[in-house]
Amino acid sequence: MRNLKGLGVALVTPFNEDLSVDFDSLTKLVEFNINNGTNYLVVLGTTAEVATLTNEEKKQVIQHIIKVNAQRLPLVLGIGGNDTLEVKRQIEETDLSAFEAVLSVSPYYNRPSQEGLYQHYKMLAGTGKQIIIYNVPSRTGQNLEASTTLRLAKDFPNLFLIKEAGPNINQYFDILRQKPDHFNLVSGDDEFTLPVTLAGGQGVISVIGQGYPKEFSAMVQLAFDGKVKEAYEIHNKMVEITRMIFAEGNPAGIKTILAEMGIVKNYVRLPLVVATEGLKNKIKAEMAKI
Repeated sequence: MRNLKGLGVALVTPFNEDLSVDFDSLTKLVEFNINNGTNYLVVLGTTAEVATLTNEEKKQVIQHIIKVNAQRLPLVLGIGGNDTLEVKRQIEETDLSAFEAVLSVSPYYNRPSQEGLYQHYKMLAGTGKQIIIYNVPSRTGQNLEASTTLRLAKDFPNLFLIKEAGPNINQYFDILRQKPDHFNLVSGDDEFTLPVTLAGGQGVISVIGQGYPKEFSAMVQLAFDGKVKEAYEIHNKMVEITRMIFAEGNPAGIKTILAEMGIVKNYVRLPLVVATEGLKNKIKAEMAKI
């Protein structure tokens, strides 16, 4: 398996004005990230507006990214849901030959207990595939507690990594402090990337990183090298725009940045809407500073 370390980016799905998938812009986005320091690409994560893509569109997006990437960067594929048996079936039936791992979000809406979350990931581990746990309580309504993550890590070697986006940075540190050697953690929160990497994390699966791959990948590498002061200089430069892009929901903010850069057109699918003029102007002003 190729190494998933450093800057991973959760790619957006660009749309045309008629809201069809804009494959030309997707090509540009992938090339921009490959050429500017991104270490791996995450396909069909939440940032891709995957909930609004048809099954046919998902297949087309997957095939397009595989083709454009041409094995240059490692790929991760998002397959998640709140019906455990259905997620297991999708993982088993999807051709994963082009992917290093599956990123699977913890079940949303059902709000299972910690034992329910454990049993969910136990069943996914039973597929034998390499699986990244994804904890994002702000979206799922239920936190996967550090004790449950550590239990899963110890029991199932193919659950080898967690994208942690819990509500409390102490949870990241608890996992890093107690995890088995084969298990790793990446930040699922852009703003926590640097402290988490300095504490022993493997980097980040990022949203802002696809707009600023040079800066973000450099910051993570400086953290790996123990160059704390230089890393925090980049962190401090990027922190305001990182907060701004999430102010009105994801991916409205990052699409504003990518549209300003001429990489994608600025369209999202309902129930999401594009950023307000006020936020767009703030983002543009911050971009000018960077």
